[in-house]
Amino acid sequence: MAKSVVFDEIGGPEVLRTVEVALGEPGPGEVLVRIDAIGLNRAEALFRAGTYYYQPTLPGSRLGYEASGEVLSVGEGVTGFAAGDQVTSTVLGGMSERGVYGDHVVTAAADLVHRPAGVDAVTGAAVWLSYGTAYGALVEKGGLRPGDHVLVTAASSSVGVAAIQIANHLGAIPVAVTRSAGKREQLLDLGAAHVIALDEEDLLDRVREITDGRGAEFVFDPVAGPGLQTTAQAVAAGGLLIVYGWLDPRPAPLPLNWGLRILGYAHLEVLADPAARRRTAHFINAGLRAGTLVPVIDRTFDLSEIVDAHRHLESNSQVGKVVVTVRH
Repeated sequence: MAKSVVFDEIGGPEVLRTVEVALGEPGPGEVLVRIDAIGLNRAEALFRAGTYYYQPTLPGSRLGYEASGEVLSVGEGVTGFAAGDQVTSTVLGGMSERGVYGDHVVTAAADLVHRPAGVDAVTGAAVWLSYGTAYGALVEKGGLRPGDHVLVTAASSSVGVAAIQIANHLGAIPVAVTRSAGKREQLLDLGAAHVIALDEEDLLDRVREITDGRGAEFVFDPVAGPGLQTTAQAVAAGGLLIVYGWLDPRPAPLPLNWGLRILGYAHLEVLADPAARRRTAHFINAGLRAGTLVPVIDRTFDLSEIVDAHRHLESNSQVGKVVVTVRH
């Protein structure tokens, strides 16, 4: 029997519960994985609350996109993976059926990537979605170049930290935006060239000051909402506003800046392209080897503490990734 985290109704973290399930052997194209660490993402909190872009299948919905562990067995027709391989899951399908919150999971081989040698399970669970999202948006879709200013809103999130590090890795200039000045020094330590604290500074005034009046070539935003109209004014003429989330669920008015380009970024579309998926893996692994991409782990929880882990995820107090570890 395996443990799996499920929920029967939409709601707060308290709706999550752990149940025992019979997994059986992996079928054709499937792999049985022992889960050692799970990376939490804001998407899972939205999914649990019923505010994600698709709805959970209830009751008994699973959840979770990202986990790291070891292959125990493979099904018929699986190539490229064998028992003993260290892997990270990168779920491409619906979470209700394929979620990875648990101690073992049977998943499609197509959902897995190899974890590089020397990368532990906690780090492996903190890498793929955060760094893949930032890389896919800024590089694959955006064409980020050295010298470009990248305005990163919600910069203390795991994706925000990844964007800061990727910008530095490529010679761009990361400008972190945070609500509280209390995170300023930590963001500077993580590589931000500049930090704008909205409780002390005006966003547009500081962007003009930092960019000599031009604006940022890229704005990388997961917030949206009514504030998007102001955020968009920070984009340079001909620059790109990338919106990859909607932390503020209120309607976002369409910005009308002259020359503004807007990209609504969907990471799963990039992951579904095998060539882009391969490039993403090589980029992330190269950064890990070089030490320029270093996942920041805010806090770890045990699987038995999944409710507390989700509460912490929604507190907005963290810097970096929240990870759940699994004891065997």
